[in-house]
Amino acid sequence: MKSYKVISLYAGCGGLDLGFKKAGFKTVVATDNWGKACETLVENNIAGEVIHDDIRNLSFKKYKGKIDVVIGGPPCPPYSQTRHYLTEKKKGLEDEGAGFAVPEYFRVIKEVNPKVFLFENVDGFMFKTHQEALNFLIEKSDKLGYNITYKVINTANYGVPQTRKRFICVGVKKSIGEFVFPEETHNEKGTNKKTGWVTCKDVLSDFDFILPEEKKQKPGSKDYELLKIIPPGNNYLFFTEKRGCKKPLFKWKSRYWTFLLKLSPDRPSWTIQASFSNNQGPFHWRNRFLRIEEIKRLQTFDDNYILKGDFKEQWRQTGNAVPPLIAEIFANKIKKII
Repeated sequence: MKSYKVISLYAGCGGLDLGFKKAGFKTVVATDNWGKACETLVENNIAGEVIHDDIRNLSFKKYKGKIDVVIGGPPCPPYSQTRHYLTEKKKGLEDEGAGFAVPEYFRVIKEVNPKVFLFENVDGFMFKTHQEALNFLIEKSDKLGYNITYKVINTANYGVPQTRKRFICVGVKKSIGEFVFPEETHNEKGTNKKTGWVTCKDVLSDFDFILPEEKKQKPGSKDYELLKIIPPGNNYLFFTEKRGCKKPLFKWKSRYWTFLLKLSPDRPSWTIQASFSNNQGPFHWRNRFLRIEEIKRLQTFDDNYILKGDFKEQWRQTGNAVPPLIAEIFANKIKKII
């Protein structure tokens, strides 16, 4: 069986790479500018070479014509929903911290000239406020000779136990053809010959207990007692007048959606955030923090996948990752093209 070659940019802890590996691809080189994520890549033997450096310092010209696929998800904060609230910070391509990431991704595409590329980001990438970045992607892809197909997917519709919306764009050399998105296999109710969403209970049932050390913890911090009252599948809005609370404690949509958000065992998780927080969920329905082992399950990482670093570093790596199951599904579809 032929082993297709991959270059992975902004690899993080290797969600995309793990999925492509399961589909029979080989990551020749993976790069990220966070040392702890690179340690995870090395620990799990994800790539032939792991480079810990800023992408702006790297050249990939020696790989021109030798790589089948370039994959990567440029840092997403410039395109996240929170940028609507952080008005003092520049958005998109003008972001001081990571605005360079999308242009650099396509600089590598130009250097390597792969048959296919896969570009991933948050669903906010398609918001009107980030039209400049989307136009850049469209125009650059065309100029470099790629047909592109893109849309926002809900990972739950592909069997991931998480309603995680992500922008995915696949570019295919015009001489090869066009990419068609994999057909969705799941929906909320399991209708139209599709399977019902995979729920939290489906994947976390063997963790449905409280450890001794967790009895001392208070998720929600000063609002811990409120968290205990909130029914599974609800958040702080449970205590608003609109939800029928006789003594409202919060105004409608006055906080982030994730504030005091509690999982329901009967539906997928909401998006696992990259930053661990005392009061931003989702929390377990037993009123405790989620464990690393649990968010790995919700992100479809193998149980034996090793994450380096302390608790918050492991959480950040997992929360930033593309679910490997999604990567594997797309990789198998790409394999049929090339």
